[in-house]
Amino acid sequence: MSISTPIGTSYAERATNLVVRVDQDSWGSVRPSLYETARVLSAAPWLPEETRRIAYLLEQQAPDGSWGEGPLPYRLLPTLSGVEAALAVLRRGTASAEVTGRLTAAVNRGLDALRSLPSAGPWPDTAAAEILVPSLVAKINEKLDSLITGGDIPGSGGPRLPVPGGFNASAPASVARRYESVGSLPVKFHHTFEGMESYISPSLVPDADGLLGSSPAATAARAARFPATTAQAVDELTAVAQRYDGLFPEAAPFLVVERLWVAAALARAHLPAAALPTVRGWAEKIYDPQGVRGAPGLMTDADDTAMAVLVASLVGLPYDPAPLDLFHNGSHYDCYIGEDTGSVTANAHALQALVSHLRRCPTAELTYGPRAAKLCDWLTGQQRAEGHWIDKWHASPYYATARSVTALAQYGGHHASEAVRSAAAWTIDTQRADGSWGVWGSTVEETAYAVKILLSAATPTPQHTRALDLAETYLHTASHPGHQHPALWHDKTLYAPTAVIEAEVLAARELLRARRAAACTEADVERTDA
Repeated sequence: MSISTPIGTSYAERATNLVVRVDQDSWGSVRPSLYETARVLSAAPWLPEETRRIAYLLEQQAPDGSWGEGPLPYRLLPTLSGVEAALAVLRRGTASAEVTGRLTAAVNRGLDALRSLPSAGPWPDTAAAEILVPSLVAKINEKLDSLITGGDIPGSGGPRLPVPGGFNASAPASVARRYESVGSLPVKFHHTFEGMESYISPSLVPDADGLLGSSPAATAARAARFPATTAQAVDELTAVAQRYDGLFPEAAPFLVVERLWVAAALARAHLPAAALPTVRGWAEKIYDPQGVRGAPGLMTDADDTAMAVLVASLVGLPYDPAPLDLFHNGSHYDCYIGEDTGSVTANAHALQALVSHLRRCPTAELTYGPRAAKLCDWLTGQQRAEGHWIDKWHASPYYATARSVTALAQYGGHHASEAVRSAAAWTIDTQRADGSWGVWGSTVEETAYAVKILLSAATPTPQHTRALDLAETYLHTASHPGHQHPALWHDKTLYAPTAVIEAEVLAARELLRARRAAACTEADVERTDA
């Protein structure tokens, strides 16, 4: 990665404009979340603009009765959230007759959708699903019992909703009991507090400056359960609602992840000189010797810390990887203290950060060289037999594979090179006929990742060349301003960080342009020599 190599004017202007836009946005470019908005609608009737949230809830229901994005298993949690919120409004009895009728129909269709889901998954590994799902099922059944008894929901009779297979009905209460004796709730549960607020005693109510765990849903749930926090919740939620037209994203503000990932993506294709001061300012502000957190109120984590170290290195700041030491477990990095499942992409980012630092500071080899070697071994050990990687923070294997390949290609060595070649072969084999890639369908985001996988291969083949030519044509056709990218990133539900995706696609297109220009120059030289 270089920040000084000359680049095409068009790319430089677009990349700089993107950096300026990100810098001027104090919230972050993510769409509203159906799940999160429905949680606020349910828990916070005292918050202005309830009518807007009800309209959004009704507008977003799919023809099959579900809510949310992605395949049906991903729709479990948002559909539970939508049904429960509609039931909450119905039980309040404040909606007009027309809206009540529409909400009743929405509940019935949503219940039908939930009852038609597979009884045992498999379910996606989204944040705290093991707590959020059974908690919502319990709330829905409680409201159904009271409303159906009163005859207020015609046609919604039938069996109570079961807790889907793979989830434990007692999980939320068990987590709450576990920390009663300690007297405090770990920070890792703040972001998903709404999943256990019914079981929390006053001694476990967490304090927060700003949104609890950066989550509107968690903040509204705490206020509903503990009214002493309502005044603060009104102020915090109103500020977010003003940015999102009365609706809510899953995390606010979404600045750290957005700025670090945008900077790293653009640096892959060379960071424009005009954008460098702004990006350097981001890195100076975000880097923290105590570890970096992705949003206010979240735990410090290895992923954001690694990216902060990497971006600082890329812009020439004299910061070292020492903050990553907080997360090292002997072979690789835990995302955060108390993590249940490891993250491939967090460790790929950590390896990139270590390699970048070692190139700038060879004297650090004694400290970080052995750690990088172990990390290379761990990453290659996570590669699937087909040649790809998967990760819990993204639905697409192309994201995890691109991250892993980039890190391993930069690290080098025979073992890493073999893994990169295997990943490139898998990528070529899975290209779609239109030149794109995608886990569920063609997307420009996943095509950008696939391009970077293939460009990382040390010895490109004719198959690589053809695949990249097809990809360049696809990206030229499919990429356009205002394109709404499908949600592929994991939080509580799927989300799409628009600026990050735009940076990835922009960088991929510039890399393809540079490849084509280099090929033309080489051909001209050969003709001249002849």
